[in-house]
Order: sequence, then structure tokens, then C-alpha cells
Amino acid sequence: MIFDKLKKFDIVFDSPEMDCPPVFSSGDVVSGRVVLEFSGESRVDSLKLHAEGFAKVHWTESRSAGSSTAYTQNYSDEVEYLNRREVLLQADNGEVTVLPAGRHEFPFSFQLPEETLVTSFEGKHGSIRYWVKVKLHRPWATVRKIKKEFTVIEPIDINTPTLLAPQAGTKDKMARAWYRNFGQVSVTAKIDRKGYTPGEVIPVFAEFDNSTSRSIVPKAFITQTQTFIARGTMKQKRSVVATLCGDIVSAKCRETWHGRAIKIPPVGPSILQCRIIKVEYMLKVCVDVPGTSKLCLELPLVIGTIPLHPFGSRTSSVSSHYSVNLEWLHMTIPEQPEPPPDYSSVVTQEEAEQRNSSAAPPPAEDLSGIQERPLLAFVQEFRFRPPPVYSEIDPNPQPLNMRPRCMTC
Repeated sequence: MIFDKLKKFDIVFDSPEMDCPPVFSSGDVVSGRVVLEFSGESRVDSLKLHAEGFAKVHWTESRSAGSSTAYTQNYSDEVEYLNRREVLLQADNGEVTVLPAGRHEFPFSFQLPEETLVTSFEGKHGSIRYWVKVKLHRPWATVRKIKKEFTVIEPIDINTPTLLAPQAGTKDKMARAWYRNFGQVSVTAKIDRKGYTPGEVIPVFAEFDNSTSRSIVPKAFITQTQTFIARGTMKQKRSVVATLCGDIVSAKCRETWHGRAIKIPPVGPSILQCRIIKVEYMLKVCVDVPGTSKLCLELPLVIGTIPLHPFGSRTSSVSSHYSVNLEWLHMTIPEQPEPPPDYSSVVTQEEAEQRNSSAAPPPAEDLSGIQERPLLAFVQEFRFRPPPVYSEIDPNPQPLNMRPRCMTC
């Protein structure tokens, strides 16, 4: 039968690495080939390719309309990001194409849209997927279909001023239980930047002030929030991806974290540009107070794909680049200035006499042409003259019996 003649039907993407599936982004060219293998001669009407990309959300909620009436409300929405069609094999005159037995490859290539796509994602109530679907049409046979997905990751560069800005905050709370106040708890936390990549370590600087009469336990979490939006309704799923637990802070005590490390696990990047699906991350610094609700301070995070450049570090500031040139600021001034060198050690006696003789003023009758002399001639007259006498003792001291002069006279 004709169904038995098709031994292989596959889609193979071109990849720079043999064992690694390709990853694409906006504007990239997706290329590959469709492989057909027949055991005998086969007739083919057409071979068509369809590339698609969608973000889809769907969930249901049960609602009650009375004591005995209940119904289910469906929420769904989708956004299209890619829709491209190609014909890989079809005769121009509409006739059937006969393919001999053996292996046949049909290459394909198309470019992803230049506008920003959205990173591939799989969630509980929605997904963002990209795929290539191929249909094989043959006479008197059912249409054979094959579908293969590919991954799109939109780059997020954390080397931007917004993502390199430090994040800090403070929060306090009055611990109460059954109308009884136990005291105030305050949390202050700071991280050096907002953007990180998976595998990085976040140093957390925090201070916990426990003014209550009970012990508290400080903790830090990295949380992921998946938000699905449809028909004006929002559905969220929160999960904790990393945890850091501190030491117990006794009553009326204070605890400080000097860069406690919390590592980011291998998670997907943030998704902030999709209309119906968002993936956001948060660093929560919390305090557990027994007998009352938890106090949490939230610092936003953005998980990117392009790691921090060495020159993008905040430790390499502008002043550090000029530290060598500013070393003179650290030099101390001596209490007594050093006297200038002796004139004879700079200019010999012969040079001094020669310069003094050559610098003699011209006769009075030649003063009419003084404006024609170059300026350098006047400078040279004073170049080798001796400096004033340096002495720690004033050679002309003020008489002791002289009345001091008033500065206003």
C-alpha cells in the first residue's frame, strides 16, 4: 500500500552544533530541511510548510449562581507572533510529482520578524511556542503531518543603567497578637543591582532590628510570579526558586547581613513584553515573628540573558580610573620649605657675566626702534639673574620701640 512506502518523514533544523538544538531571536534566519524517505516510487501532490508562533492562555473557574446552580467560566486569549507559509514541492501545472524510491531532502529558510518576539515559555495556564508544521499531500491518501518546535530567546542585556541601579528599601511593623503589642520589627535591605543572570550570586546586605519581646527569624527568598491575563481577568502562579535562612535574632537585639549570598538557580529569563503572559522575579527579605503575620520587604529583580561585563561593574567607578593621577593629593607638605638652590650651582660665573653684558641697555638714540625688538630678547635679560636671598631671619627687622601700625589708618 501507499502508506507503507513512506519510511521516514522528519524536520531537521540547521544548527552550529550537532548535538545542541538551535536557539533563535528576532531577525534570525531559521533554516533546515524536510526529509522524506520512500521504499518505492511515490506520487506527491504537494509538500507545504507553515511556521507559526503564538502566546496562548486558558483556564477555567467554577462559579455558583445559587444553592443548586453552578457553572464553569472559561478564560482564554492568544497573541500571534509568527505566521509564514512556504511551498516546498508542487508542480506548476498542478500535476502529480513522482518521486523515486530513496531519500529526498527539501531545504527551507525564513526570517523571523524584526520586531521584538517573546521568549519561549511553558506555564500552568499558558504557553509561548514557536513551531514548523509540514503537510504531505498525496493522491488517494490521507494528509501526513509533522510538527516540530524551536526555541526563541529574546536577549535581555543587564548592562543597562536601569538594571545596574542598586535596589534598596526599608519596612517596619508593629507585632500584635490578640490586641497585645509585642514591639516593633524593622527590616532594611539592599542589593547592588537589579539585573542578574542564572547562576549568579546575589549578595544581600540587610539589617534586622528586633524591638519586640520575642525572637525572630530572618529569611530571604527569590520568587517567580507567572501572570496570565484574559478578558480583563488575571490568574497568577507564584513559586519560590531559591531560599536563604539566617540566624535567630533574640528579643531586643539587632542582626546585620554583610553580603549574605543567595544563588540564582537555572530559571528562564524575565518576560515583560507580552500582553497576556508575564514572568517576573522578586527578592523578598522577610522576618518570621511567632504569633503574628510575616514582615516582608520586596526588591524587584530582572533575570537577563547577557551577563555583566567586567567594565560594567559598579566597583570600577570613574574615580578609580584616575587614582594614579590623584596620588599627589596624599602627599604631605613639609613644615619648613626647602630653600632654593644656590645661584652658582645653576649658572656659572662666565655665563652670568656674558648674559649681563649682552643685556646692557642700548644708547638713548636707539630707543626709537625698541618696538621692533622681539619679545624673547626681553625675556632673556631676566633669565639668568640671581633669585632673591633666602633667609629664615629678616635682614631688616622692625624696631622694638616702634608703635604697631593700625591696619585701618
